[in-house]
Amino acid sequence: MATAPVKRSKPEAIELVRRLVEIESPTEDVAACREVVAEANRIITELLGTSGEVKDVKGYPTLSWKSGKPRILILCHLDTVWPKGSFTPRWAVEGDHLRGPGTYDMKAGFVQAVMAVASLEERDGIHILATSDEETGSAASRELIEVAARECEYALVFESAIHGKVKTARKGTSMYRVTAIGKAAHAGLEPEKGINAMIALATLLPKISAIAKMEVGTSVTPTTFHAGTTLNTIPAEAKLEIDVRAFSSEEQQRVDSAIKSLAGKVETSTGEAVIEVSGGINRPAMDPKMSAALYEIAKDAAKAVGIGNLEDAAVGGASDGNFTAAVGTPTLDGLGAIGDGAHAAHEWVSADGLMERSELVAEMLRRLLK
Repeated sequence: MATAPVKRSKPEAIELVRRLVEIESPTEDVAACREVVAEANRIITELLGTSGEVKDVKGYPTLSWKSGKPRILILCHLDTVWPKGSFTPRWAVEGDHLRGPGTYDMKAGFVQAVMAVASLEERDGIHILATSDEETGSAASRELIEVAARECEYALVFESAIHGKVKTARKGTSMYRVTAIGKAAHAGLEPEKGINAMIALATLLPKISAIAKMEVGTSVTPTTFHAGTTLNTIPAEAKLEIDVRAFSSEEQQRVDSAIKSLAGKVETSTGEAVIEVSGGINRPAMDPKMSAALYEIAKDAAKAVGIGNLEDAAVGGASDGNFTAAVGTPTLDGLGAIGDGAHAAHEWVSADGLMERSELVAEMLRRLLK
């Protein structure tokens, strides 16, 4: 159905981003996520004329707006990694730079996506889906995303651009926890009666590091290590978390088998500690073949709106675009804000880039909806 296009000025766009960013929404704070989703729905209602549907999925709020039979999935998330009060100042405009928690990853991308849809004369076929648990792996929203992707011909993901480049390939992610269970004892009186879980787990670190295969981009990175209770007690338990990134499902499976093979027992000087492994593959790798056709359309659209040469990149970070590509829906990622500092204290987005990318996406949508 044809609609009257609505275009926003740069000051109006900046104000829309501010409204979302000033609602701090760390994934773990479900109440805060509900608040930011509600505000996002108000923005959709203002720009598109009708509200979306807000509903909880496995305890997390989601926002869905559809026009007609879905053909194009526009995918966003509204949660951030920043605990409340940890990013200061919470909002600042410094020339072209908009600063605040979640500006770059990825609240500005949501605003840009809605502005692009609002500028269209024809909106039938579009499904905007925003979730609130992406930063912790999308355990609650994964099934919803996959169902929505299967209904559509294309998926456009509004994660931030990387140095202005769209993302045509992403590593898959896997997450593991390795736990050593030993036996507590007094570290001074009778250490020989204990089984040191910390030492047992530490002996596995060289094996874990050796699983990586950096020549093909596979990283296996121990990231947290927790052990012990008091200074004078042999640690009865130790836990290690491992972050894995790989460009192919074959590599993800290889690493999965290798890490799970660590389960069993490890000998220490005072006895055997038991090793348990949990976790596994989270997001499958995003194959560049799933982005190829959409990238060509994006390049043509970029030239049509005066942006010029649009470049692409393969990146180590994963997103919900990994899920949409894995179910067979052609997917282009990194269509969101231009800026820098995802998960970093200098996080910012370009106000000019926000307007530029909104025009680019609008032109892409016109071509895809023909």
